[in-house]
Amino acid sequence: MATPELISPRSARVTAARRLAKRSFRVKERRFLAEGPQAVREAVAHRTGGRPTLLELFATAEAVERHPELVDAARAGGALIHHASEAVVADLADTVTPQGLLGVCRFLDTPFEDVVAARPRLVAVLAHVRDPGNAGTVLRCADAAGADAVVLTDASVDPYNPKAVRASAGSLFHLPVSVGVPVERAVAELRDAGVRVLAADGAGDADLDTELDAGTMGSPTAWVFGNEAWGLPEETRALTDAVVRVPIHGRAESLNLATAAAVCLYASARAQRRA
Repeated sequence: MATPELISPRSARVTAARRLAKRSFRVKERRFLAEGPQAVREAVAHRTGGRPTLLELFATAEAVERHPELVDAARAGGALIHHASEAVVADLADTVTPQGLLGVCRFLDTPFEDVVAARPRLVAVLAHVRDPGNAGTVLRCADAAGADAVVLTDASVDPYNPKAVRASAGSLFHLPVSVGVPVERAVAELRDAGVRVLAADGAGDADLDTELDAGTMGSPTAWVFGNEAWGLPEETRALTDAVVRVPIHGRAESLNLATAAAVCLYASARAQRRA
């Protein structure tokens, strides 16, 4: 069998993929990059609107040898396979030591009205979250806690940012994600759907332990998480049913966003299972 021809670093395919590192091009093309075998594996298994999510796969010879079943599955799913040099993949990748596989995927976000229509029981709303690593990690926590959806408001980071995709560790492909929803709309429509909306804030009047002890956490709940540095603005907190703080029993000043999100989401998940 002849050795597959390597794709040129100057080819139109490589140039188009390279542009997806920028948000403006991702939005225009409705495509994003998924790097590494874990993300590519999830993309291969995922479908968007009945169509394959993975459109193209750049793979080094070493990666093809290490993950032949993954490359074969991508090809069988209709993805265009590009045999690429390590230099090409390194040029496209966001990591210092890429693993030789990089996919071009369709956007997979879910319309917010579909999220609400599904009558969710647990939702994470990211309002004013700007760090892509934090956004991806919260998405991963929401997936692990069994949340029904994640909503990113119009003031939050792009979940298709390469760092966010990588931090989600594949969870981006596991649960509905809505993007660009005004926080006022998110809170109002979730409440109309029978969901109690809680703001997570270190200065909250309510205490998570007290809420759990009072048995108020078993109903459908949406948690609103704010900016990493300054939390939630007063106007956003005022929209919610309650502002809840995670109690600090030790001497730590505070919890970071992802840790606080994990605590809140798991507390709701446990209370809902009991209910």
